Amino acid sequence: MKLLRVFAVLVLLTLAGAWWLLRTPYGPHAETFVDIPAGTTTAGMGARLKSAGIVRSALAFALYRKLHGGTLRAGEYRFDHPATLTEVYARIARGDVYTLVVVVPEGFNLFDIANAVQTAGLGSSTAFLAAAHRDTRLIADLNPHAESLEGYLFPDTYRFSRHATPDAIAATMVKRFRQQAAQIGLLAPPGAVGDRSLYDLPRTVLVASLVEKEVRVGAERPLVAGVFENRLRLGMPLATDPTVIYAALLEDRWRGSIYQSDLANTNPYNTYRRAGLPPGPISNPGIAALKAAMSPAHTDYLYFVADAQGHSRFSIDLKEHEKQVAAYRSAQRQAP
Repeated sequence: MKLLRVFAVLVLLTLAGAWWLLRTPYGPHAETFVDIPAGTTTAGMGARLKSAGIVRSALAFALYRKLHGGTLRAGEYRFDHPATLTEVYARIARGDVYTLVVVVPEGFNLFDIANAVQTAGLGSSTAFLAAAHRDTRLIADLNPHAESLEGYLFPDTYRFSRHATPDAIAATMVKRFRQQAAQIGLLAPPGAVGDRSLYDLPRTVLVASLVEKEVRVGAERPLVAGVFENRLRLGMPLATDPTVIYAALLEDRWRGSIYQSDLANTNPYNTYRRAGLPPGPISNPGIAALKAAMSPAHTDYLYFVADAQGHSRFSIDLKEHEKQVAAYRSAQRQAP
């Protein structure tokens, strides 16, 4: 009987200890990161967590895995408050890895994306710009003459590890471009036999980049693409302001407004001075702009200008266009 009582006490103490290990919060009050590489064993995970002060016992972590089961996921985890072992385990089981978010809206150019990467804490904008000009091999099959990845960094919301390099970030965005381009038929799916695209892909991306910067209203994108195609067919300069701005950005002299000196600039991206398309894309277009460039509207319009509400006003001849421009400028002057 005495032995039974001793055994019962030991069982109760063991259960109490297990409950304490599992349910009593433990860990840092300051931000602490634990990196769990792919292929790490359960014992290795427990050891890393114990060494970082996240759990009290590596053995308890391993035993809980034996009892609970489940898949534990590699990655970097961020801890900033004491937590129970069960909470820590649950986070690793669901892969609650720490990432930094980079949001790339439609129409962002390389400079915009570089700033977004820097703001997210993923390195300097200078380093990203260098990677975007260095890693053109990523699109060599799509545009062998590309001087940068401009146009092929697909707009989306991205989550990256703190350790992601500029090259890895750029590669992820290009991969997303390929996936989306394949979905809309701009690219043949991976592994498809024959041509990768039924379109002149570099030209399509370039036109889409112009459309993306010019249009605020989605339904007007095909019409604007149609205007561009008409002007190109007739040998008329595209005369689009975003290309002037891009030229100034490339030369590191953009001042927030277009000046006469910008319009007179002989940079090949200045479509006021040079007929035809600029040398490359000026932004990274989204799906709607790519579709518009793939299927521009059949129209007689040769001109367009934005009105005060952001809609485009289209014209067939220069006289009508000048009226639209005058109306736009008048609305600007009258705006509060």
